[in-house]
Amino acid sequence: MSTPPGAGTEPIRVIIVDDQELFRRGLTMLMDAEPGLDVVGEAGDGQTGIDLASRVAPDVVLLDVRMPKISGIEACVAIKEAVPAAKILMLTVSDEESDLYEAVKSGASGYLLKDSSIEEVAQAVRVVADGQSLISPSMAVKLIDEFKQMSQPDRGPVSTFRLTERELEVLRLVAQGLNNKDIAKKLFISENTVKNHVRNLLEKLQLHSRMEAVLYAVREKIVDLP
Repeated sequence: MSTPPGAGTEPIRVIIVDDQELFRRGLTMLMDAEPGLDVVGEAGDGQTGIDLASRVAPDVVLLDVRMPKISGIEACVAIKEAVPAAKILMLTVSDEESDLYEAVKSGASGYLLKDSSIEEVAQAVRVVADGQSLISPSMAVKLIDEFKQMSQPDRGPVSTFRLTERELEVLRLVAQGLNNKDIAKKLFISENTVKNHVRNLLEKLQLHSRMEAVLYAVREKIVDLP
């Protein structure tokens, strides 16, 4: 069983990409003071953030949505292409459903508002570094209307009938916010088996991330919102 970043002696390597210098520098100082986190670089715009991520290959990228030159959404796509293993955590003032939707579609693992506490941000970094997402069914309800309105010409109809009973079980638990370790315990299977099920169900449903899986599960009424 592999050890998640930050759980052992190796800290989680983080870069911060934000065009507000005062906010960025302050966040860097606070994050560096958190146990198990190591800020290995900063960038003030999307393009510089892409270049930095490509160079240092961080575990987690804290990324603003709205920046000059290249937006955070565009930077998210480019960083995921350059460093597929990097997890993207959007940290922004934007509470627009469309921004959140586009972040999910672009491969972000989490979406936080800037009024979050430093403890919440630090914990979010640890969560996404561990392969989890920060979206929950109660957050997903904000996106349902946007999700339905967005046209998806490149995606044909999908059906949960393509999933096995075990994959449906795993999807329900993912949508309830459980991580792979907790799902493994609940279903009495290994974490690697859970990872395989998650990968298979995403492929079958033509989804790109656990966050999209939560949205899908809510939209298709596979899980009920609390």
